[in-house]
Amino acid sequence: MTADSQDPPLGALTGIVVADFSRVLAAPYATMLFGDLGADVIKVERPGSGDDTRHWGPPFTDDHEATYFLSVNRNKRSFTADMSEQADHDDLVELIRRADVLIENFRPGTMARHGLSYEQLAAINPRLVYCSVTGFGSEGAAAALPGYDLLVQAVGGLMSVTGPGPGEPVKAGVALVDVLTGLHAAIGVLAALRARETTGRGQLVEVNLLSTLLSSMVNQSVGYTAGGAVPGILGNRHPSIAPYQLFPTSDRPVVIAVGNDRQFAQLCAALGIPEAGNDPRFATNTARVAHIDELDRTIAARTVEQTAAHWYRVLSAHGIPCGPVNDISQAFAMASELGLTARITVGTDQDSVDLAANPITLSDTPVSYLRRPPRLGQHADEVRAWLNGPPAIEPPQHHHSINNQPMGAHQ
Repeated sequence: MTADSQDPPLGALTGIVVADFSRVLAAPYATMLFGDLGADVIKVERPGSGDDTRHWGPPFTDDHEATYFLSVNRNKRSFTADMSEQADHDDLVELIRRADVLIENFRPGTMARHGLSYEQLAAINPRLVYCSVTGFGSEGAAAALPGYDLLVQAVGGLMSVTGPGPGEPVKAGVALVDVLTGLHAAIGVLAALRARETTGRGQLVEVNLLSTLLSSMVNQSVGYTAGGAVPGILGNRHPSIAPYQLFPTSDRPVVIAVGNDRQFAQLCAALGIPEAGNDPRFATNTARVAHIDELDRTIAARTVEQTAAHWYRVLSAHGIPCGPVNDISQAFAMASELGLTARITVGTDQDSVDLAANPITLSDTPVSYLRRPPRLGQHADEVRAWLNGPPAIEPPQHHHSINNQPMGAHQ
């Protein structure tokens, strides 16, 4: 699927201008989602170096672009500015005056030192939705702590429940806390934009990595808060459901996820061990969790006799949730086989890049892929020309867009 920038569709957020002061992953993921949904996202970057992730590699593309940066920065314009330089600062204030949303993830106090705190900016743009993303919050000692995904996975408890076994904590294979925080930031901003339709005022939205992780650990967190249970590492097992884990096959592991007693009986029949379905140790989910070691041995003795592909085919035909452990290449291939659009090409025929698709489908205002991730400062001249042009029309009649054109009109 190749993005078509000649006739941009109307997006759900068309007309929304986002002043993107973010870098690295959590907040840039949120602003990319806004861009996919049609917002004009203007990414403010340091002159000379830009977003840190422009230099995070390998891997790099053949054009020496860091794929890390590419992963969260499509549908944005790059505008270079130094907040400490007066001329650039004036441009940034004018950008914010015209913006609907500002997102930043500097250490608490950084924006205020440059006269760009929420309180300072709300005075010049009362309709501004200002989103601040931090590691541990913006107050007291928490404000001084650096917010890194790996650190939060450790101190926030995720690593304590992740790993091959007790005493062997392991991080998730992707910066999961950053991604979850970006999603929560996006939800908070959308909620504030909706509230603005009623009140006419913007507001401050704050999210932090630690609180996001504690909320996102859902059943593990509430198992503690409501039940006093402190979970430990179970490897690939589930604390409350069985069987819900990896099993060996003759080539690569396969996941079997049984959610109820009926499915378990079907699993036993499909595996050719119907007697296990009548075993009192396995008759109910609670019993199966209590006898997980015996259950594990019983099922593994059968699955190891065939390949992962065999069990995927056989168990799926019986309605049993099952699948092999794919690598990324195999995962994209599977999505394609299932008819999903998981990979998209963004840019022109002369300058394009393949990226992972946005998973959201909207029937009337679909996501769009109108801009490849920008080179550093690529859009500085056009953004500055817009900022130096006629001032934005005051709401409620205003419809923001650079040069009065929707995002995607310039490449």
